[in-house]
Amino acid sequence: MSHPKQQFTTLYEAEVAPGLEPYARDEIKRLFGGEIAIRYVGAGGVRFAFEGKPGALLRLQTVIAVYRILDFPVPRPKALLGHEHFSRLLREINAVRVLSPRTDYDTFYISAAGSESAIMTRLKAEIAAQTGLSAGTEKGDLWMRLRRSKQGWEILLRLTARPLATRAWRVCNFEGALNASVAHVMTQLTEPDEHDVFLNLLCGSGSLLIERLFSVPAQQIIGCDINPAALDCARANLAAAHRNAVLLHTDARQLPLPDNSIDALCADFPFGQLVGTHAENLVLYPALLQEAARVARPNAHFVLITHEVRLIESLLYASTVWQPQNVLRVSLGGLHPRIYVLRKR
Repeated sequence: MSHPKQQFTTLYEAEVAPGLEPYARDEIKRLFGGEIAIRYVGAGGVRFAFEGKPGALLRLQTVIAVYRILDFPVPRPKALLGHEHFSRLLREINAVRVLSPRTDYDTFYISAAGSESAIMTRLKAEIAAQTGLSAGTEKGDLWMRLRRSKQGWEILLRLTARPLATRAWRVCNFEGALNASVAHVMTQLTEPDEHDVFLNLLCGSGSLLIERLFSVPAQQIIGCDINPAALDCARANLAAAHRNAVLLHTDARQLPLPDNSIDALCADFPFGQLVGTHAENLVLYPALLQEAARVARPNAHFVLITHEVRLIESLLYASTVWQPQNVLRVSLGGLHPRIYVLRKR
């Protein structure tokens, strides 16, 4: 007896750092298999249908945030204030709020063109009155996007009070800290293995370290940084994550590690803006590549991210040790760094 095909009608959109959409799509398919149907993969987003419990989507590591898509076949946003549509919106808001502790929600924010118009002001007032939440800024807890759709208008309702990329373990922030969803993809690009000795050069507050620790088990996880304040920050985040790593207070250009001892490496190289300067990077980058080559085993993967594209590519072109395997162009907060996947010859 044949079974009817599952109908996929509940739509979601995963917000992704532009350039990493294929990795988010692959994670969604790997985690949920036949429970999902990918509808669209575009710049900065993956749209999909999913009939499982929405709380399961909070497991995604490669995305910035996940939104429930509510489609309203209305000609203008004013119609959202009608009883049928507004009641539906309130039901969906309540369904999202129960996914997190009640104390997570105090404010809401609607991202929309004409957000200060009379209609939007009235819509925000009605939402505040019915939910008990205050209209807030772009950092609002209940986050919504209002935009046109083929059928009329749609509201994208974020499933969490904070983006998924804002990890619960991040109790200490450090200037220039790497977006956790990007860090997760980078660790996966090393092709992680349980026998790995993994090294995070310039570990900062520990984003790459912790994302690797939440992945496949490893023989050893090591992070190094010359800045003791950064290491203190990494320790705090590791403790919040309930994970352990070896932290070395050392210059990444002179590592206290044996030759050919590391299986996989990751690094967030100074962009020369918030952290470091271009003049400093001219000296630092070649020294880092040379020292990484010394400690890396043959065929080791080295995955790094940098905004200094011309500098790193000139160094890699001249390198007899590091062979580029892949280059990913990503967008982060107005910057356009690249992720380089290297293999030691």
